[in-house]
Amino acid sequence: MEIPAADLIEEHGLTLGFVFDPRYQRLLAAFGVRPSTSVVHATTDGFHARFGPWCVTTPLRNIRDAAVAGPFSPLKALGPRLSLVDRGLTFGSSTLLGVCVTFHEPVRGIDPLGLVKHPSLTVTAAEPQVLCRALRSVARSR
Repeated sequence: MEIPAADLIEEHGLTLGFVFDPRYQRLLAAFGVRPSTSVVHATTDGFHARFGPWCVTTPLRNIRDAAVAGPFSPLKALGPRLSLVDRGLTFGSSTLLGVCVTFHEPVRGIDPLGLVKHPSLTVTAAEPQVLCRALRSVARSR
C-alpha cells in the first residue's frame, strides 16, 4: 500500500541519499562529498540537505514548490554549484534527475557566512519523484 504524499513527511519523515555517478565520485570526494556525507531529510522539524561540508536547512513552511528536473550537463550539475543568473544552488552528484526545491524566503547554503541567499536548491537525491511529490504536498498544505 502506498503512503499518501503528505504522510511521508508529516508522520514518517523522509530520508534519501544522493545518486552518485561513478565517473565523478572521486572528484566529488576530493571536496568532501561522498555518499556518507550527502543526504536529504524532510521531517516535521524541517527540510535539511547536506552535501559534504555544505548544507541547507529551512522550515517546511518555507518550501514554495518542488519539481523534478534533468537530465543535466556535467558542467552545470556536478558539485555544489551557484547559478550566477538567479543565485540558485545545486547539490549535484549525478547528471540524471534531480529535484528543484523553491523557497518563499531565500536560504543560506554556498558560503558559511550566509552572504549569498538562494531562492532554490536542486538536489540529485535518490527517488526524485518521491521527494518531489512529498515536498509539493507539504507546500500545498501550508
